[in-house]
Amino acid sequence: MQNLDMGRYNRRRRVSSLLMIGSWFAAITGMAILGLILFTLFWRGVGGLNLAVFTESTPPPGAAGGLLNAIYGSVMMTVLGTALGTPLGILAGTWMAEYGRNSRLATVIRFINDILLSAPSIVIGLFVYEVMVVTMGHFSAWAGGCALALLVLPVVVRTTEDMLLLVPDGLREAASALGSPRWMVISRVCYRAAKAGMVTGVLLAVARVTGETAPLLFTALNNQFMSTDMNAPMANLPVVIFQFALSPYPEWQQLAWTAALLITVTVLVLNIVARALSSSRLKKD
Repeated sequence: MQNLDMGRYNRRRRVSSLLMIGSWFAAITGMAILGLILFTLFWRGVGGLNLAVFTESTPPPGAAGGLLNAIYGSVMMTVLGTALGTPLGILAGTWMAEYGRNSRLATVIRFINDILLSAPSIVIGLFVYEVMVVTMGHFSAWAGGCALALLVLPVVVRTTEDMLLLVPDGLREAASALGSPRWMVISRVCYRAAKAGMVTGVLLAVARVTGETAPLLFTALNNQFMSTDMNAPMANLPVVIFQFALSPYPEWQQLAWTAALLITVTVLVLNIVARALSSSRLKKD
């Protein structure tokens, strides 16, 4: 009997060792590939960083220029998408966590939100194209911002609901016992307790939409010139990368690498800030 137990123990140890080796190999391989991608991106992108990138618009073929119009367009549409999607997401997440927690309607909304969360961004772009671009008769930054808002919305809904559900019910009961109405309990107690997590969700949503190309191809398209008209096609970094990377012109290819570096650094900074906020919240808890 003892020999049988030892045999099982040794077999489990061998299997565990093999799985551990496989896990380490997969992790090292993934990190190596990611490191190679980031090294190539920084190596090719840093060479194109100069003052002209931030002060000049995208150039015609074969000429030197910058990314000012694309940076401006990306910032404007990202801000618009965040401004539209964040309040709706917070309100929807609040309702599901505080009012309709176990209702059938909340279950349906969660299911639809999960579908939106995993839906390909190109589907969102096609939807906004049919609803707005076809109706308006032209591409516009408004349509691009609305497409990004639909990508921001499900992330904010999910994180808001999850963070509010983590707030202990004892805090709600204590505030209600003092005579506070429901809306004051949510805004003064629950929101303050879940603030760090909710802000983290918004930052992650912004990081997600920063590099989205497909929705903007169908909505905002592009503009070689500097334009502040939100009712017209507007340049943006993802579409500039898509178009310039496929071009035969070395100047455009270099700008594509530089634009990709700018987006990567932006996403990296947003993720670091989100991680820092999450860590500070866990330490407080």
